[in-house]
Amino acid sequence: MFKHEYADVNNIRLHYVTAGSGELIIFLHGFPEFWYEWKNQLAEFGRDYQAVAPDMRGYNLSAKPAEVEQYRMKYLVEDIRALAEHIGRKKFVLVAHDWGGGVAWPFAMRHPDYLDKLIIINAPHPFTFVRELRDNPAQRKASQYILVHRTPDAEELLARNNYAVLVNSLLEDGLKQGYFTEEDRKAYIEAWSQPGALTGGLNYYRAAHLGPFTGESDEFLSADPSLFTVKVPTLVIWGEKDRYLLTGNLEGLENYVSNLIIKRIPDGSHWVIHEKPALVNSYIREFIEG
Repeated sequence: MFKHEYADVNNIRLHYVTAGSGELIIFLHGFPEFWYEWKNQLAEFGRDYQAVAPDMRGYNLSAKPAEVEQYRMKYLVEDIRALAEHIGRKKFVLVAHDWGGGVAWPFAMRHPDYLDKLIIINAPHPFTFVRELRDNPAQRKASQYILVHRTPDAEELLARNNYAVLVNSLLEDGLKQGYFTEEDRKAYIEAWSQPGALTGGLNYYRAAHLGPFTGESDEFLSADPSLFTVKVPTLVIWGEKDRYLLTGNLEGLENYVSNLIIKRIPDGSHWVIHEKPALVNSYIREFIEG
């Protein structure tokens, strides 16, 4: 049974969905998704945990600050800390995909005391991602969409023909193969159609200064590695057929994560959560209960 709730935290209102009771697991979605990305996990883990999936700021039914500055990492991290406090927990498991992982990695660096365990699905550690953007031409090419997402025309491009670009990227294969339904398509289009929601999601890219696109990568990569160390027990699940985030992002990850398990899914894509929910759930459960 999914319950829809709201939390007034960090000067904004966050919408979140909660299922079950017990120890807390928070699930963070990526772009261009919303809480619904985790519906299979809410059903599974809501049986014996309190499973919570927020709409992150800028998305669906959560607040959508107008200023790009409001999507800086410090605000995104604080949203999650404040949401956990609102729910009444000082300790939880954090599971995240894509941009959700972009927030979860820094959260684990800054607030390790809040986390029992960290689970990342196809979301690169910031250090390895910047390194790959600098050193790996294939990753640079795969990341060209980031530049498009920063342009003033991005909203119009993504909304065109009833969100055809987003439907094609996220949903098309699943609609053909049966792991997405027409009901899912309607739910996503409704979320993308919320006033300001496309801009909110795109503002994550606009607020982030990533790698060689700005010439700041060398300065970033010469910073003290201890600033990027994650001491929380961490599971990384990676669909190896990800067209956007290549497997080079896993190389050397153990240098920044002291307690690390990597589960590679050779035939999984960036959307492996949807393609193989039972396998992803089994890896998550094995890790948090192990």
